[in-house]
Amino acid sequence: MAMKRDATDLQRALRACRGAFASVGFFSLFVNLLMLVPALYMLQVYDRVLSTQSTETLLMLTLVVIFMFAIMGMLELVRSRMLVRIGNRLDMLLNARIYRSMFRRSLFSEGSPSSQPIDDLSTLRQFLAGSGLLAFFDAPWVPVYLAVLFLFHPWLGLFATAAGLILLVLAVVSEKVTQPLLSSAQHEQIKARELAASNLRNAEVLHAMGMLPGIMGRWSRRRHHFLAEQSRANDRGEALSSVSRVLRLLAQSLILGLGAWLVLRAELTPGMLIAGAIIMGRALAPIDRLIGTWKGFVSARGAYGRLDELLTRIPTEENGMSLPPPQGEVRVEDVAAAPPGGKVPTLRGIQLAVPAGQHVGIIGPSAAGKSTLARVLLGIWPPLTGTTRLDGADITRWNREEVGPYLGYLPQDIELFEGTIAENIARFGEVDSDKVVAAARKAGVHEMVLAMPGGYDTHIGASGGGLSGGQRQRIALARALYGDPVLVVLDEPNASLDDRGEHALRAAMVALKHEGVTLFVISHRVSVLKGMDKLLVMREGQVQLFGPREEVMAHLAPKPASPPPAGQPTRGKVVAVAGGRPDIGGDASGRRSDDEDAS
Repeated sequence: MAMKRDATDLQRALRACRGAFASVGFFSLFVNLLMLVPALYMLQVYDRVLSTQSTETLLMLTLVVIFMFAIMGMLELVRSRMLVRIGNRLDMLLNARIYRSMFRRSLFSEGSPSSQPIDDLSTLRQFLAGSGLLAFFDAPWVPVYLAVLFLFHPWLGLFATAAGLILLVLAVVSEKVTQPLLSSAQHEQIKARELAASNLRNAEVLHAMGMLPGIMGRWSRRRHHFLAEQSRANDRGEALSSVSRVLRLLAQSLILGLGAWLVLRAELTPGMLIAGAIIMGRALAPIDRLIGTWKGFVSARGAYGRLDELLTRIPTEENGMSLPPPQGEVRVEDVAAAPPGGKVPTLRGIQLAVPAGQHVGIIGPSAAGKSTLARVLLGIWPPLTGTTRLDGADITRWNREEVGPYLGYLPQDIELFEGTIAENIARFGEVDSDKVVAAARKAGVHEMVLAMPGGYDTHIGASGGGLSGGQRQRIALARALYGDPVLVVLDEPNASLDDRGEHALRAAMVALKHEGVTLFVISHRVSVLKGMDKLLVMREGQVQLFGPREEVMAHLAPKPASPPPAGQPTRGKVVAVAGGRPDIGGDASGRRSDDEDAS
């Protein structure tokens, strides 16, 4: 016997709304019962008022009907508003969970980040809050209307039942012929939107090199495929919907003929004839509405499936027991790592032990794994094997909201966010003016910020729009130094800096040294690494050299043409993992660069 699968987060959120759905169903009971009022009114008018010629009876019946319709209108309004509240509540229950899952997927999955889950949540909410869902609440009452028709005459009940079955078959056929096309169209639409977003993020490159026609052609082909699939689905769906509407109107007309024949045979009264036609129209209306709203239902079902898959694949983060504030000791134990979704390790067998407060420079050629190591040190990318520890604890096990303020990170690709400079430096938490200014002074950007029109309140656009590359890098450095970090990782921190900015960077690194902050600096310029305690040389994802800075620099220096005198002692503090002179991405001739001479 298969084990019952636990409910997913999306299912639990829907279950939390069960009470509201039950209330909508309860109101739907009375709404559908009141839908019989027009038919009963016509029945009484034809069979009682016209036969008795009583204006008093007509007046009383009319007043009762007006009252009943007023009640029905209020109930319709109430259940419609309840559906809107259900959609909003579902959004509130899920939006934070979906945002976190979407965020974690962008960290741990390959491919470009996508905000599609937010669109899927909106699609689901709009369907739940729309009138299309009411057809599903009205459909269970179709047998009630058919039962009333059977009470009028069996032939009326059989005719309405046959008409309903035909419309139901059309609904099933509509699902079968449109669902694959709509699913394919939705998939293509998502891909086209992601491609367009990616192109917009690189608009400067596309414009500078005249790449727009070619890249727009790729987007247009994907968009054209989406439109073609959607058009085919719409054509088929509208054809079946038109057939459904025509058959429903035809059935409503034919039942009048059937009823007239029964009246002529004295098996039915004229009032039952009119009332029967009205009731059959009401019985078929939910089925017809289901066909009309099927496209929205398919879209909502696709959104539900994608959200359920996302929330199942990326479970809720479980916060463990809070740990004492870290001191900054870092150990890397036999770590192999790869980018999200990758299977081939870009880091292999990394072993490091760095005491708290020590400064380590990381050098090596491009694609040596330096940036991957930076992400592993901070727990951004979980290792394939091995463990990275901060103060003895696996860094991926720390509660991120608790350990985050103790970490500082300056990535290679600088990203600032829409908001003020102060908010960016304060990491969009509560802005502590003293800490913001202290971080800016430490990064050497206080005067630069004060010179801006709004000072620390200067508003910057997404990705730091309006600032130069050097300004963005220096503000991002201040963000990395905000608060009291004990571990700071700087990846190419001087890539966009001028001499003044590089001087401020060196001063910041000296300040971190005095504060006992553990620091890792990745750079191709060895001059920036002048104050490092140790140097780590990487090559092809492995540690090639690791030891005190002076001794590693001695290993990197050009070797004399003649061998050293016999018996000369060698210094054994440098760990050499791979043989040969390391390539650190500098002069291919083997000569030291000016930076190396300066160091």
